[in-house]
Amino acid sequence: MTSVSDDSSPSVRQRRPTMRDVARVAGVGIKTVSRVINGEPNVSPATAERVNRAAADLHYEPDLQAGNLRRSDGRSRTLGLLVSSVANPFAAQVHRAIERVATEYGYAVLAASLEDDPAAELRAVTALARRRVDGFIVTPVRDDQSYLRVHVDRGTPLVCVDRTPHGIETDCVVTGNVDGARDAVRHLVSYGHRRIAFLGDLERIETARLRREGYLTELATAGIDADPALMVLGLHDDASATAVVRTLLALPDPPTAIFSSQNLITIGTIRALQQLGRENDIALVGFDDVETGDLMKPAVTTIAQDPDRIGRLAAERLFAHLEGDTSAARQVVVPTRLIVRGSGEIPGPA
Repeated sequence: MTSVSDDSSPSVRQRRPTMRDVARVAGVGIKTVSRVINGEPNVSPATAERVNRAAADLHYEPDLQAGNLRRSDGRSRTLGLLVSSVANPFAAQVHRAIERVATEYGYAVLAASLEDDPAAELRAVTALARRRVDGFIVTPVRDDQSYLRVHVDRGTPLVCVDRTPHGIETDCVVTGNVDGARDAVRHLVSYGHRRIAFLGDLERIETARLRREGYLTELATAGIDADPALMVLGLHDDASATAVVRTLLALPDPPTAIFSSQNLITIGTIRALQQLGRENDIALVGFDDVETGDLMKPAVTTIAQDPDRIGRLAAERLFAHLEGDTSAARQVVVPTRLIVRGSGEIPGPA
């Protein structure tokens, strides 16, 4: 019997393995591999197991484009894009910016929304790899992206966006999350607030942790002790934020200002303040701009990201690699900007 581990040579691992490679390692014919991969009958369980072991060891992925859709240069003219969640307007804007650049290069974008589910990240990469995309732009959701190394080693370029990858060195384009959060807190402190609540996303999300870090750092700089009762993480939609704000404002010593660190959380915060009739006496600064935020009363002061620039830079780095750029991996940090509109300028207690 042929050993799967012994015959998986480095030369095979440095390119995308073919059905012929799987057949050689498993010690069977190509037709047998085809039957196993396609789930056809008339293959013994032992043979099927051997083929599946060989395919797994070689990281073989069936080519769903069946060759006839391929170009003479071996490219599919498609990119694989993984965004955190299409429910988040920020992710949608990044997606749109990437598509604009891809269109300029004659590429189509195959996108998947991960809904911030770590298991969905691996499934989406596998599905896109089977469609032979020429490159990946990934919003990391899992704790470890080392599984992507097999694709990079085979010449498929990778750029991460919005969050830094772990377990692999690659280009990434992110927001200045810590500095942006510090700007928000500094602004509220300058208007006399010392009871400043922090509302954050799921703690496993890197951007939520970084924005909390900025919040705590700026409180310490201002000589303000952080009150754990005013820090809430684990909010992932507007409804949960609305409920938490109502609870916070019912405390014996409630916050006089709120830093909401994500746009959906900001929407939920606005709803709670309006329901309670407190929108004109509780200051609010939100991270991420909010659509129609300038039309609300008071208009919403925000720490605005630049999703268009983030998406464009990520796509340009990917196409640079497709065109032969072999420079070292780098991180590009896109700064935020404070947009003053009114909600963040409500003064604190005398």
